Amino acid sequence: MDIHLSLEKEQQLKKILSDMESIIIAFSGGVDSTYLLKVALDTLGEENVLAITADSESFPRSELEETIRIAKSLNAPHQVIQMSELSIPGYAENDSNRCYYCKKGLFDELYPIMIEQGYKNLTFGLIKDDLGEHRPGVKAAMEKNVRGPLAEADITKEDIRIRSKELGLDTWDKPSLACLSSRIAYGEKITIEKLKKVDQAEQFIKGFGIKQVRVRVHNEIARIEVDPQDMANLLKYHEQVSDALKRIGFKYVAMDLTGYKSGSMNQMLQSSAAK
Repeated sequence: MDIHLSLEKEQQLKKILSDMESIIIAFSGGVDSTYLLKVALDTLGEENVLAITADSESFPRSELEETIRIAKSLNAPHQVIQMSELSIPGYAENDSNRCYYCKKGLFDELYPIMIEQGYKNLTFGLIKDDLGEHRPGVKAAMEKNVRGPLAEADITKEDIRIRSKELGLDTWDKPSLACLSSRIAYGEKITIEKLKKVDQAEQFIKGFGIKQVRVRVHNEIARIEVDPQDMANLLKYHEQVSDALKRIGFKYVAMDLTGYKSGSMNQMLQSSAAK
């Protein structure tokens, strides 16, 4: 953990933002986009920054409320727009390019707003850690000339958590976010009913004090991922969790003994490619 290096990267981020002059940020209220919003406000001023949140079927209800709260706490100009990802061609089929369709749809919505309101750049919370992973959304960003200032400054998740804590952002230790569609196995059709089931199931489990949780959907199976240190707590309430998830609509409920892993569904793609 190098505090000085993280600060140096933040100075580089400020230089990048200064050169951009004015920006719209695709704002999810997560660790990365909140940090980007804070630094952008400090660098460019409120008049040159606009945070926009897309409220869609795959965005958890609790997180929408969080984006509004966080933006207000930072005195950030903030707009919430409505977006239906399930209406985007190719999205609901849930192939390996799902994130491409989603990000393309998002940027198609944000780009006209940028032009109409006179902002010079469209940005999102891409970080250095994302660049080596399966991220079709990055392709969509490149096609629309959407910038990722955090990645451009070589900023990692660890850097963001360090600086967020120093800046007094309460998101510094917030669990990583991902859209609800990422919980559904590739090739399995995405429906609003499945997304609601996932959201309800995860909120129920979080009620036991478990912050980082994913309920992965494999047809009728709910595969629960939590951090290894939370497994004992989950097992303590296994009957309540099993009963609740079956009431929600799952036939089988299982805990993944490997524990939480970001992007674990991408392992299915790697396995298919290896065959």
